[in-house]
Amino acid sequence: MRTQISINKVRGPFVARVEEISGQDLLACNQCGKCSAGCPVVAAMDLLPSQVIRMAQLGMEEVLESKTIWICASCLTCVTRCPKGVDLPRLMEALRQISLRKGVTKLDLNALPPELVREVPQLAIVGGFRKYMR
Repeated sequence: MRTQISINKVRGPFVARVEEISGQDLLACNQCGKCSAGCPVVAAMDLLPSQVIRMAQLGMEEVLESKTIWICASCLTCVTRCPKGVDLPRLMEALRQISLRKGVTKLDLNALPPELVREVPQLAIVGGFRKYMR
């Protein structure tokens, strides 16, 4: 099933909410990909950081189902590389907040695949749990 994108979605309530919570102008991102190229935890993500922001730009609420928003380590590498100054960790935090408000269940440490625990930096795992415990 393809999602229909329209101007009403791009300037709709979801985009407005993400921008309000994050304090970021989503349309400032020009999709250069530098955020994804420099991300130290990108290998563990199901969507690239640039794909997350693109989905948010287009009002695609399916982005809330992505594991990437929880895996982001908020290390700020993407922010230092962004030529437009987009603070992607703030965007990720806004998406997590919206997701939590929709009733996402808490993460169970025992449910994490052992290979993920071995591969992902400990900071990303701890940060992810901290994000769920707000």
